[in-house]
Amino acid sequence: MSHHQAPELLVSQWFNQPVQSLASLRGRVVLLHAFQMLCPGCVSHGIPQAVAVSRNFAPDELLVIGLHTVFEHHAVMGADALQVFLHEYRIPFSVGIDQAADNSSIPLTMQAYAMQGTPTFVLIDRQGVIRMQHFGMLDDLQLGVAIGRLLAEPIAVDKMVENLDPLKCDVEKCRI
Repeated sequence: MSHHQAPELLVSQWFNQPVQSLASLRGRVVLLHAFQMLCPGCVSHGIPQAVAVSRNFAPDELLVIGLHTVFEHHAVMGADALQVFLHEYRIPFSVGIDQAADNSSIPLTMQAYAMQGTPTFVLIDRQGVIRMQHFGMLDDLQLGVAIGRLLAEPIAVDKMVENLDPLKCDVEKCRI
């Protein structure tokens, strides 16, 4: 898979904490977990795995975002049902509802990422580049190694400089 910038998430509603944009998360690794609440692989494996990742990494280093991307059974997987589902399954991370497309049963973010179905895991590096996209169940070790590699990569110096207050800091020093 070629590495390219992750498209922005096209979300109609957020649960738990809203996410401003993927661009606002630069400097952190992001694990995007696309799921449906009536997908057996999502419920049995993908969601518990995403919850475990969110509980085992500091959110300022790695942020898990859920994307409820409904491409079937639309009538029974609305926002009210999702809110109950998130509560019952104790899902702690931000979850957005993938925005419906006017002319397709495939929602917009799912189209933008060319997802094949659910569950889909997307790992996005600190610069906002997709480094892994996997459809189906993902082995814990494989996911852990991929996350570890991205977390071990150095933060680009230009990113650190970009975040400095220009009146106080430059690349060499920071003033009081």
